[in-house]
Amino acid sequence: MADLKNSQTKDNLMRAFAGESQARNRYIMAAEQAKKQNLAVIEAVFRYTAHQEKEHAEIFYHHLREMAGETIYIDGGYPVDLSEDIAKLLRMAQHNEYEEHDSVYASFAETARAEGFPAVEASFRMIADIEKIHGDRFGKFAEMLEQNKLFASNIKTGWICLNCGHIYEGESVPEVCPVCHHDRGYFIRVELSPFEK
Repeated sequence: MADLKNSQTKDNLMRAFAGESQARNRYIMAAEQAKKQNLAVIEAVFRYTAHQEKEHAEIFYHHLREMAGETIYIDGGYPVDLSEDIAKLLRMAQHNEYEEHDSVYASFAETARAEGFPAVEASFRMIADIEKIHGDRFGKFAEMLEQNKLFASNIKTGWICLNCGHIYEGESVPEVCPVCHHDRGYFIRVELSPFEK
């Protein structure tokens, strides 16, 4: 039977727990920055992803159950993603998510496999795939902001107010929702809405 206490996998699980926990907090802070700039949709994207990062942290932490009561000492480097530029925060988040997908969790999974922890390996591989989706999502919203297409389109498009559900058709969103009077920052393209009509 594999020995978690004397494994590199134990340290990698704690590094992943720390990394996911920090990502969650960075995304909550980025959400607050987006909120200050009346970008409710971007705030929602950061909060939505932060919740998923919390779940990832919990999965990694529960793999450490047999270490309950112990202290695991780790070292690691973690990003400082501070900016008032929301597109830049999205790009930083995209980079970090891709790094987890491309190299960090792949190597952690390989170590878990070599040390005889197939369930841990599976968690690292599946969560790595989710991190790729996170990176893609952050990149998509950064690109829309950078190209001034978050609230505008070249063609008539359906836009939904995330506050009240009003659907507006047009090439750009109104400054305020005609139904609930919330700021334009609540509008998102219908096809990007969490719940399509």
